[in-house]
Amino acid sequence: MQRYNILWADDEIDMLKPHILFLEGKGNTITPVNNGAEAIEMCESHHYDVVFLDENMPGMNGLETLSKIKSVHPNLPVVMITKNEEESIMEEAIGSKIADYLIKPINPNQILLSMKRILENKRLVTEKTNLNFQQEFRDISMAVNGDLDHRGWMEIYKKLVYWELEIENTGNNSMAEVLNMQQDEANANFARYIQSNYHSWINDPNIDRPLMSHQLMSKEVLPKLEDQSPLFFILIDNLRYDQWKIIEPFFIDDFTIEQEDSYYSILPTTTAYARNSIFSGMLPLEMAENHSQFWVGEESEEGKNNNEEDWIEILLKKNNLSNTKYSYQKIKHVNQGKALIESINNLMSRSLNVIVYNFVDMLSHARTDMAMIRELAPDESAYRSITRSWFLHSPLFEAIKKIGQLGGRLVITTDHGTIRVKKPFKILGDRNTNTNLRYKVGKNLGYEGGKILECKNPAEFALPQTSLSASFVFATENQFFAYPNNYNYYVNYFRDTFQHGGVSLEEMIIPIISLNSKYDRRRD
Repeated sequence: MQRYNILWADDEIDMLKPHILFLEGKGNTITPVNNGAEAIEMCESHHYDVVFLDENMPGMNGLETLSKIKSVHPNLPVVMITKNEEESIMEEAIGSKIADYLIKPINPNQILLSMKRILENKRLVTEKTNLNFQQEFRDISMAVNGDLDHRGWMEIYKKLVYWELEIENTGNNSMAEVLNMQQDEANANFARYIQSNYHSWINDPNIDRPLMSHQLMSKEVLPKLEDQSPLFFILIDNLRYDQWKIIEPFFIDDFTIEQEDSYYSILPTTTAYARNSIFSGMLPLEMAENHSQFWVGEESEEGKNNNEEDWIEILLKKNNLSNTKYSYQKIKHVNQGKALIESINNLMSRSLNVIVYNFVDMLSHARTDMAMIRELAPDESAYRSITRSWFLHSPLFEAIKKIGQLGGRLVITTDHGTIRVKKPFKILGDRNTNTNLRYKVGKNLGYEGGKILECKNPAEFALPQTSLSASFVFATENQFFAYPNNYNYYVNYFRDTFQHGGVSLEEMIIPIISLNSKYDRRRD
């Protein structure tokens, strides 16, 4: 049993003798004092794990004593005990960062519970979290090895993310390795599921299939334009579901979450294919065949996403929304983000505002190319932490708060996720083969059979034929393609980097969230 040093300041301390004996019987050491000045003096010369402080003491009262203790020991937990139930007293105490607030009369078990909540919370939460995960581990494993449909895989992925974040929050990694093994098993089985079903999703509109990139705007964005308040469709490139869960708390002051859902990215899970598919409402083959002036193929060195506004106009026209007042902005630099903030008032007059924000994508590439960023984000936990810090201090967050305060609505999503790659897969290709590490397209690709997804006829996946006899192959699980030439250097450089383009839960199952402002614009 953990033993603690406790300072208890109360002008009626003698009347609390039964409580003190109770806590001492639990192995704790109690130092009783009967005024604030003595409490401050004892804190200056002794170490205490927690201070119990009466609010209504003669001379220096509890709030004054609290302020002086906190000025010297800001991290020392202080529990305020009072007969006074006035709201102003409570607010002042809470504002002074008390650890707990108890109303007299108190009993010994209340004191014990307060201590445990303050001093043993982390241990108790860790133990309970690990126990709960162990109990659910078997159910998840059975589901992963069972006959899941596309909805089932979404739920499994969300459960895995939930437990990853819960275990991370305990600060205890004793169950992390077990969870990592379960995530690897899930991705292996998910790849087999995609191999069996993706072709049907693309080619058979009559089967039960998930919402996919090319259906996203028509089904989840454009119908919301019937509401009169302006809609902001914000696409944060590379935003994984776990990263959304990390930044989600920052939205709740100004928005209510109307719906939190997921959809499936098309293959390849890259910006060039998936994002263009979102904005055009078409699969890549249809884009290339019917709108070749806007489609930029693999063979071109031109930017693959320079025509997004053109695709949006085509989609609006297709949905009889040509007269819709809309805007489109792509934010790549902080100055563009600051300009976005300044433009929000004007954008409130538009029915639809499409905003592409590229920071998370740039972060993943910087992590690959820059040793310092790789050191700051060695794993998923650190990657999430950087994402959280960026968002909290970003122009995007400031713009979103402004949208909420002006009564706007949001749809937050992304075009694909990323996965941390660990296992190299040898492949050969000619000089025209693309450079992406998670998918390859080219002629006469050379590789030995393995855990990859092959597409020898691109049309079957609604992908354009880059050249005669060219085929696509997609990396699965946490693999990445590596050329035999200079193999060791290549592997060491790219191992443990975040990549996208292939088949994994992290890349394909991605968030879409609808939020309504808590502010009624009509009141302004």
